Amino acid sequence: MNTAVQDAVERQITVRAKKERVFNAIADPEQIIAWFPDRVEGKFEVGERPIICFGDNYKVQLYVVANEPYDYFAYRWVPADGDADTGYVGDVLTQPNTLVEFRLTESAAGTTVTLKESGFASLPEETAAKLFKGNTDGWKYMIDRLETLMNQE
Repeated sequence: MNTAVQDAVERQITVRAKKERVFNAIADPEQIIAWFPDRVEGKFEVGERPIICFGDNYKVQLYVVANEPYDYFAYRWVPADGDADTGYVGDVLTQPNTLVEFRLTESAAGTTVTLKESGFASLPEETAAKLFKGNTDGWKYMIDRLETLMNQE
């Protein structure tokens, strides 16, 4: 275990949208493309291994761990170096990977989305710090996109 690297990226936003709408934007392959990948190949059902695609060449396979409408959605993936031309498409569970979790709670202000990606400390030492920084920046960008989308009327 690489104790020199922080283990988790966390982001939290509150949006002016119902929990069902937010959950569907996160866990529906047809809706997630409005803020995260450009396209999805496959289903977001527990045990499935869909592929999310960014652009024409960058693809990443997920392993869906949980899909609990309208509270929790989680998957494992192999975080890729942002300098790489392609992501990881293969058996995610045979590689060092991270767990991406989305938790939703409803309040008077709307819906709070808590994103957590954990497992960076268990990644190979030579890439863990770079992947942690890259995903910290990446999730800030993506969660900001989700926030903008969910706050549109």
